[in-house]
Amino acid sequence: MIPVFSARHVEEAVPPERAVEAVRDAFLAYARDEWSMPPKVYVPAYPAGDFRAMPALGAGHALLKWVTSFPGNPAHGLPTVTGLVLLSSAEDGRLVAALDAGTVTALRTGAAAVLAAETLGRNESSPAVVIGAGVNGKAAAKTFLARGRDVMLWDVDSERARAAAEELGARLAASREEAFGAEVLVTVTPGHQVLLEERSLQPGQHASLMGADGPGKAEISVAEVARVHVFCDDWEQASHNGDLAHAVEAGEITRDDVTQLGDVLAGSAPGRRSSEDITIFDSTGLAIQDLAIALAAMEHAQKLDLPTIELQ
Repeated sequence: MIPVFSARHVEEAVPPERAVEAVRDAFLAYARDEWSMPPKVYVPAYPAGDFRAMPALGAGHALLKWVTSFPGNPAHGLPTVTGLVLLSSAEDGRLVAALDAGTVTALRTGAAAVLAAETLGRNESSPAVVIGAGVNGKAAAKTFLARGRDVMLWDVDSERARAAAEELGARLAASREEAFGAEVLVTVTPGHQVLLEERSLQPGQHASLMGADGPGKAEISVAEVARVHVFCDDWEQASHNGDLAHAVEAGEITRDDVTQLGDVLAGSAPGRRSSEDITIFDSTGLAIQDLAIALAAMEHAQKLDLPTIELQ
């Protein structure tokens, strides 16, 4: 019998602080070539959205996430992200578990945003501002709060931001200017509009850019990418499908200009250079992160009242 983790079960099994630990371990395992991750496959259904197939292998398991991104769905009462995570044994190929992809994605997105901010920001006690109060934005805010950090929210939809702030116990940014002037920014938007134009980031700021996770999306201008200290989750993926892709195509940056977060965590590459350094983290979302969350959920499979399925 194969256990099935609903959204509620994933949340019960993996609290935000555990998600950060799991995602950190995944970055380290990938940086040390202990885990592998074939390229993400996009199946476009534009202009509505796209489907994504994301495989990974590590810790004796293989994973495949089949997930969607349909940014217009919330206007119709539907989630932007839906899908399924399949976890299998790498020893004999047995399917071990199935998990709700939307919740796994939210957990690892929030964890990666916070992990990058803590690693690359200059002050772990300064307030963090999350731009975008959707599912993944709330996940980032919830993770910051779980780590004991003061959090403010801002969204183009002020009522959505207000409702999210009240739900989470976060503060509401008084204005766009206050939000974007914060020392630590996390942007979690559909990626259809550039938020950070040239010279918008100031000395000492850090921005975790979580929204531009597919072709054609951007949250930061090419000119701004070219003038700041750039980090990413995975060069191969980010240089083709993230914010960095536009700067690479324009010839403004090359592989030598970008550091992978896992290499910083592993101590094989430097992070922030000074208190005045401006850092950005381009996240495209990695299957190794999904694998880490799935394995963390499995730690509590016996304690949860999980439904099961039988495929034979």
